[in-house]
Order: sequence, then structure tokens, then C-alpha cells
Amino acid sequence: LETKIAIAMGGRVAEQIVMKKYSTGAADDIEKATEIARRMVCEWGMSERLGPVRYGKHEELVFLGREISQQRDFSESTAILIDQEVRRILEKGAETAYRLLSENIDKLHLLAAKLLEREVLDGEDITTVLTGGELLPLRNGRHEAAGPRSPGAERPGAVLHPGVDAEAVGDVGDVVQAVAIDVGDI
Repeated sequence: LETKIAIAMGGRVAEQIVMKKYSTGAADDIEKATEIARRMVCEWGMSERLGPVRYGKHEELVFLGREISQQRDFSESTAILIDQEVRRILEKGAETAYRLLSENIDKLHLLAAKLLEREVLDGEDITTVLTGGELLPLRNGRHEAAGPRSPGAERPGAVLHPGVDAEAVGDVGDVVQAVAIDVGDI
């Protein structure tokens, strides 16, 4: 879960590193990271400060699979602690993404350039780029004939983290993940 948060925070961190400013581009990733962090603290008891307690009761429409309300069953001081823990988890994820991207800025720029050129990279493309191979030319927006792309393409360490769509890698969080996995850090 902490890895997913670091990956989600990668877009915002990349903006900070490369452009020295933030845009609205990472809003969805921040929302997802915040949701994971809040669930870690409030639902799954993954905060050492707050312990293995579930905070907040959810009412759901079971037949629709939707949450309709959340009832707050904790004090204002606990709410403050929850917010502090969520923020701590998000900042830790951002620090991890910052460290990985800063230490591997050349890989970030290389993958970003290829993403700008092609719009989408799959897992094999990322492996090819990071191992110094050449990508197959695009024809009608798709790769030409399949086949080996680079001498290191079979390298077992350069695969996408489970849960990431290897067929459509297209945002900076996925680049963070690719860089992190390539350097063996996530």
C-alpha cells in the first residue's frame, strides 16, 4: 500500500522536480493516494499512533455496492490525529517518490520523452527503453511486428508492479514505478 501511495504521488513530485511548480494534473492521483492512506488509518488499523481500531461507520447500499454515508464515531482530537497520520503517510510516499526520481532523473527524462513521442508505453517498451534498446517503429499508432526488442528485454527484474496495467502505461506514476523497479527499490 505504501508503494501504491509513492507511485500515486510520483506525478506531483515529478512536477516539483522538473517544473519547480505544481499543476492540477496530479489531482486524481492525490485523491487516490489520500483514499488509500485514510483507509489504512481508519479501516485497516495500520497506524501505530492510533492502533488497530476502525474509525467511522459506513452505511452501504449492498445491492448497489455503494457507500451512501459515513458516520463519525470519534472525537475531534481523534479526527486531528487521523488527519496527521494520513498526512504523514502521504508525505512519506512523496519522499520515496522524490528520492527515486531524483536519483534516477535521467531515466525519468528518458521515459517522459518516449511517452511524449508515443503517448503509451507497455511493460515491454519500458524494459526496452531502460535497457538501452530501440523501440519498434509505430505504424498506425501501433507497434510493428512483435519480436525481441532489445538484448535485455527478458530481464526478470524489469516488470510492472502487480495491479498496474502493463498494456497501457501512460502517466508519471507508472514511470516512477518503472524507474523504482528498474533500480530494485520498490
